[in-house]
Parts: sequence; C-alpha cells; structure tokens
Amino acid sequence: MTNFANISSVARLKTPQVWQMNRESLLAAAELKKRGLLRIERPRGAVPYCPWEPTDLQRRFIESNVRDCLYGGAAGGGKSVALLMAALRDVNYKNYRALLLRKSFQDLTQPNALIPLSKEWLTGLAEWNEQRHEWTFPSGAVLRFGFLERERDRDNYQGAAYHFIGVDELTQHIEGNILYLFSRQRRRVGDPIPIRFRATANPGGVGHAWVRDRYITNPTPARLFIPAKLNDNPYLDREEYIESLAELDPVTRRQLLDGDWDVLLSGKKFKPEWFTDKRVALADVPALRHVVRAWDVAATLPHNGNRDPDFTAGVKMGVTPNGLYYILDVVCFRGTPLQVESRIRQVAEQDGKAVEIYMEQEPGASGVAMIDHYRREVLPGYTFYGVPASGSGAKEIRANPLASQAEAGNVYLVDGPWVTPFLQELCAFPTDGVHDDQVDASSLAFSKLRVKPVAKTRSVAVP
Repeated sequence: MTNFANISSVARLKTPQVWQMNRESLLAAAELKKRGLLRIERPRGAVPYCPWEPTDLQRRFIESNVRDCLYGGAAGGGKSVALLMAALRDVNYKNYRALLLRKSFQDLTQPNALIPLSKEWLTGLAEWNEQRHEWTFPSGAVLRFGFLERERDRDNYQGAAYHFIGVDELTQHIEGNILYLFSRQRRRVGDPIPIRFRATANPGGVGHAWVRDRYITNPTPARLFIPAKLNDNPYLDREEYIESLAELDPVTRRQLLDGDWDVLLSGKKFKPEWFTDKRVALADVPALRHVVRAWDVAATLPHNGNRDPDFTAGVKMGVTPNGLYYILDVVCFRGTPLQVESRIRQVAEQDGKAVEIYMEQEPGASGVAMIDHYRREVLPGYTFYGVPASGSGAKEIRANPLASQAEAGNVYLVDGPWVTPFLQELCAFPTDGVHDDQVDASSLAFSKLRVKPVAKTRSVAVP
C-alpha cells in the first residue's frame, strides 16, 4: 500500500496503484493532489474517480462512443458497476451533465445499488447534494440520480439536457418512458462531449419484448449490445452466486444465469410449456376446413404525446375438421393510417380471397365509418366483417377459449420469425404496461373459427 505520510516533493502514481487503495488512502491521495504534491498518471481507458479496474467487456462498454448501447444479459456480469463507470468517464469536462436512472428511488438506495456505490467511490473527492441527489465534481461536471416509474415522472426531466443518460435494469421499464429520454439528450454546437445512452438489463420483466427487439434482434451500427455473463466478472464469488440462482424456477434461472432472451416467462393466462412441441413447418399443416385473418388496428406512430402507442396486429388462423387450431402467420407493426391500410391490403392479397377477414370495430360513428371505408376502399372483393370491440375488462374473458384449447394441446404454431415475439406477448398477458394487440387479434380469430358450423364448411388447402 502506498504511504503518503512523508511526501515532500511531487509524487507520481499510476492508476492501477490507485485502484488498489482503500478509502482512507484515496482521501489522503485526494488531499495531496489538491496541494500539488501528487500527480496521478491515468493510462488510456482508465475511468476518473473509479477505484476498480474495469473488465475487458466493461472497458468496451465505457469507451464506446456509439450513441446507444446495452450491457448485460445475465446476472452477476458487473452491470451496475459498468454503468457508473460509464457515467464517470467524461466528468473532467466542465460542462458535462449525466443522469443515472432506476425505476424507483428505493432501487437506487438499496445496498450495493448506484447511490451507495457512488458514495463509496466519490465521498471526499466530489460534493454530494442530498436534496438534489447529485454529485458535483471539481471540474464543474454534474452526475444526477433519478427515477422513472410512471409516465408523469417524465416531467422531472422536462427542459433538462444531458450528455449521458444511463438506465439500470432497462427491462423494468415500458418502451415509451425510455424513448422519451432520448429527447433529453442534446449538446451545443462545438461541444466535444459525445452524446451517449447506456443501459443494463437481464432478460425478463415488463420491458423484455421491446428491449429484445431493439437490441438483440435488430441492432444497428448506432445501437450496440454487449453481452456479459457471470464468468465475465472476476470480482464475484461465482460458485456461491450460482448456488443462490439454483433456488429459482428454471425459466428465471436461464434468464439470469445464461442471459437467455428467448426463454419465456410463465404468464397468468398462457403457459410457454403448452407450445413446447407445437411448432410445425408450413408443409406439415393438414387440410383446414376454415381459415381467417383477424386484425386489431392501430394507426399511430410514436410521437411526443405517446412514445409507446399500440401496434396493428393481424393473426391468420385455421382449424382442421377434427378441431385442431393452427396459427399460420402473425403480422405486427406500427404505421400511419395510410401505411396501415396499404399493409392490410398487401397481406390480404398474399392470403388470397378464400381467407375471411375480420376487424375490431371501435364504438361510435367513427368505428362504423372506418369499417365501411375498409369494406369499400381498402378490401373490395374480399370477405370482410367488422366486429364490435369489447372493453378492456373483456380482454381476458375473450382470451379464455383460446387458452383452454392451448392448454389441451390443440393449438399449433407454424414456424416463422413472428413466433418468439408472439409467444412473449401471449405468455406475458395480462401484464400492465405490456402490449396485448397480438393477443386481441388471436382471440378474435379464434372466436370466428369456433362458431363456424362444421356442416356448412368445406375443406380448405393452406393458403
């Protein structure tokens, strides 16, 4: 351990030596640094004020200047530590502003959470404001902590501008709240500090589907996912942690230990095990006596008033003469009214005119007008029906018959890229904050197959 007691001339330390100091030595070093008696030589990639050496994956997360980056995937990968390190990277810039968020303030103050960890690292080296929950650094840079649990919590950040926003446990959040944060990131012309959004997450939670879709399924050059697992964290007692995870159910254990984004949580209405052996190739689907496509229509893109609008979902489903149900295809997207009309017409052309089309009809004159518009202008020549929409309280009741058939092993899924996101939504239903558009469309399609009398139908080849 470095001894600071008899320093009379300028001493030099390399950052790895600082990482090995205890808190008392860090405070002594800080005092000597203020008096000009100590110079800390920081090699490229070292993190200001951080007493720990980053792992290789953490360093990649910290040093990347890509605008949007997710770190993690499994428990124990050093996610919260990496997020705090990333937030501290640019604190030597005078105008740097950073924000670290959890879903609730209590989440920030738990043992080993972000605020206690920051106090362990920064006490005596930066100034803490208890009322504002923020650190001010000698450079003038500010690191703030906050929470974002409900939509109204967005108001806490109106008018603010941050170079860095970091969200710990991203899958605990709905998509709209997080997309709003991107509007809080901006800088002046000529500002050398890069704009960065950083997040950590494990699979699971209300935000599982949208986080998986954004970072795992659809990464871009400006949006990066850095997977980290337990073995990537040399500071953790791995054997003990693995033993603690062994107490969890198999699904949660695979999510936390393996960082498995495809394993499905068991929901209140639909169970993932009901579909384990129910995926089939299109060529293996038998002749169907009736095929329908049901639509749950939304016509809104994300905007400032609603960053997480509903999706338009269309479910194509068929039934065999002996009562086996095949979900043949699912389309789920967002678009303007014109884009939605164009896509629905395109799907109808692909399905063919033998497939009946059903669409939820919203209450009132506007709902009647929309159905009439689709019948005359969008889908002329197709068998098309409007079905009065049920209230939100009826969603679960409408899903019960389909759930009953799935539990009995009578529902099959045709393999396709839509299957995993479809099952994620189905098995999460009903959960506050999680979209249910595909569930609604599935319930409608099933209801139209279920009521069709066998004696009045004919066998139909799979379209």
